[in-house]
Amino acid sequence: MEALHSRVLVLWVGGAALAAAVLAAVAGALAWADPLGFAFPPLAVAAGVFGVVFVLGAAYAGLRYRLWRFEVREDTLYIERGVFTRVRTVVPYVRVQHIDSQRGPAERALGLATVVVYTAGSRGADVSVPGLARTRANDLQERLRALAIESEPSDAV
Repeated sequence: MEALHSRVLVLWVGGAALAAAVLAAVAGALAWADPLGFAFPPLAVAAGVFGVVFVLGAAYAGLRYRLWRFEVREDTLYIERGVFTRVRTVVPYVRVQHIDSQRGPAERALGLATVVVYTAGSRGADVSVPGLARTRANDLQERLRALAIESEPSDAV
């Protein structure tokens, strides 16, 4: 089983820091407005909220990174992920419609990419493999494309 690139942990911890900062700002503003009359110092409230949310978010990101695995098998793409709810996904290549590579601004800054595999089926029938080095994402996209083409049934009778 293949793991994600370790730089994805930086991306996920950064997301936790951003969420912690937003929640700390809201908590600090509420403490400053003091609608319930508690008279807590706004800076202390903001710092406490930031600390708790950041530590929990960083721990979650670490567990998420540690538990995320995928494997390109002979006839399927196999993915294991999830911290609280473990999810195992098997994508048969015969069901693959197309494969995208995505790189947002933060991913580009870290040299990472996400490969998205769209499958036949209902709306939202896609799986993603995040946190891949750019070259690994390109290689994975090409390999999955080749395996999907290879698994197509032939029309010849």
